[in-house]
Amino acid sequence: AHQVRTPVANIRLYAQLLEEQPLPEGAAPCVRALLAQGDKLESLTGALFKASRLEAGIVAPVPSRNPVGPLLEGAAEQEERGAQAKQITLRVMPFQGDAAFDPRWTGEALGNVVNNAVKYTPAGGTVIISAQMLDSFCRVDVADTGPGIPESEQAEIFNRFFRGRDACTAQGLGLGLYLAREILTKQGGYIKVTSRPGEGCTFSLYLPREIQDAGGEK
Repeated sequence: AHQVRTPVANIRLYAQLLEEQPLPEGAAPCVRALLAQGDKLESLTGALFKASRLEAGIVAPVPSRNPVGPLLEGAAEQEERGAQAKQITLRVMPFQGDAAFDPRWTGEALGNVVNNAVKYTPAGGTVIISAQMLDSFCRVDVADTGPGIPESEQAEIFNRFFRGRDACTAQGLGLGLYLAREILTKQGGYIKVTSRPGEGCTFSLYLPREIQDAGGEK
């Protein structure tokens, strides 16, 4: 992934420069398509790069006490454009309370889950982000009105590179949910899914209320 990042960045740079030049008729759509594909490739290689750095222990989340509300709002803002393009209602329920998490990395984890919800929810559907306090955790829920996940796949969807039967036509490498699980686990949290085919699904991210040490103790 690291070796690929520079040539991908150069491809996007030269495509942008080309877009600024006078072009023959019919060339502009081709340049826009080239830029769009470059963006996708950059996103995919970025996910590989993050996964490899987390696995190798080169980087790690550093949790601290933070308000949960801005985390939810940031994830919704990040995916708002995609939701609007599909006429999906993306709603954040008001929440006040703190938990122990690394804002940048946990924002990445929640963003991956919300991105999946928007990606697989049909046009006109709904995605709701909410949170509630439990005894030891703050649970963040991302509920959608998508097609749901077959029970036979629910134990596999957090594995690296896993692609469900109904996900084969969608963009991605099967790394988003894997990264979310890794990020949460390294902070003493976890993630689970509840779903029935045809009834949507709810992903629940459990954030510790107190900072955990390396052995999982407060």
